[in-house]
Amino acid sequence: MEAVLAGVRELLPVLRERAQETEDRRALDPETVKALAETGFFRLLQPTRFGGHEAHPLTFLTGVREIASACGSTGWVASVVGVHAWQLALFPDRAQQEVWGDDTGTRMSSSYAPTGKIQRVDGGYRVTGRWSFSSGCDHATWVLLGGIVPPGEDGTPADFKTFLLPAADYIIEDVWHTVGLRGTGSNDIVVDGAFVPEHRSLSFNDTARCVCPGQEQNPGPLYRIPYASIFSYAITTPIIGMATGAYRAHVEYTRERVRASYIGVKAAEDPHSQVRVAEAAGDIDSAWFALQVNMRELMELTTAGTKLPMPLRLRVRRDQVRGTELSIRAVDRLFESSGGRALRTGTPIQRFWRDAHSGRVHAINDPERALSMFGRGEFGMPLNDAMV
Repeated sequence: MEAVLAGVRELLPVLRERAQETEDRRALDPETVKALAETGFFRLLQPTRFGGHEAHPLTFLTGVREIASACGSTGWVASVVGVHAWQLALFPDRAQQEVWGDDTGTRMSSSYAPTGKIQRVDGGYRVTGRWSFSSGCDHATWVLLGGIVPPGEDGTPADFKTFLLPAADYIIEDVWHTVGLRGTGSNDIVVDGAFVPEHRSLSFNDTARCVCPGQEQNPGPLYRIPYASIFSYAITTPIIGMATGAYRAHVEYTRERVRASYIGVKAAEDPHSQVRVAEAAGDIDSAWFALQVNMRELMELTTAGTKLPMPLRLRVRRDQVRGTELSIRAVDRLFESSGGRALRTGTPIQRFWRDAHSGRVHAINDPERALSMFGRGEFGMPLNDAMV
């Protein structure tokens, strides 16, 4: 897997150079996606039986952090598109074959908020509606959409599911005009009464229980980690990467910056600047360290065949939202200490600042939900949430 990371690192100067262009075009350059694919990055979480690497999640997340440190939008798309290979491995084998059978390099985008209408029909579901924020959808030929299945007439309870649809079943509407993550092309997916067979659906309850149909063909420990653990870290890691990129840009800039209010005095000599850099570095390191510890423990337990304890799963979500919070705090501190020239369009500091704050508003980063779950667990109260 080091070869994949080495390939990613070789691309960083190009991604850094393209960052403003990516923002201006409001989507990744196809050449960027092609170059990332050629490193093997999108195969890191893909099952080996389809030519994937079935790598340790930390290898994938390390690559995400590196990419996002060069370009926030590219890191975001790489992460959320790259993690879908892991989720598809949980679907019934028939769905996996339909996506990867002819082309193992096929990619998927997603939009999980259940904003559409789902109707039970013979053999599957009728799906209709509009789903927003499908990052990287222009570079994918399938989409994963979240939806609530209403109770059945036979007493079957309601369910929250992910539905897998090919590009022929939806259209993409270009609506992505934003202040941050502008290069992610996170446009709307519109579906008009598409039929989705049962085998192309996956219950969030199954992913929470870590018991999914795809584990029969993909029994490895990677595919026995909770969805909430993998997916939430795929959202927080790009933000840690953006904070890392902002830190590097700030340090490089501050080494040569002369304070206008103190003629001839370099900003690097200001003890307040030194303290802010130390605080930002500590926050970024803390966010990344907790993520690493938790992911290693998850993989160690699943590799040993041990059931994942709920306190660990709750800690993962606690540290995930705290990791986002620490990264945002670091970016804010660096931005505030960068001076007025950092406001100029095209500078990396302001772009990382906008991108990180835009990533923060993703629903999975809401601290109250995750921290409340952790508190309930500590107090011995019942938990009923699939996102843990």
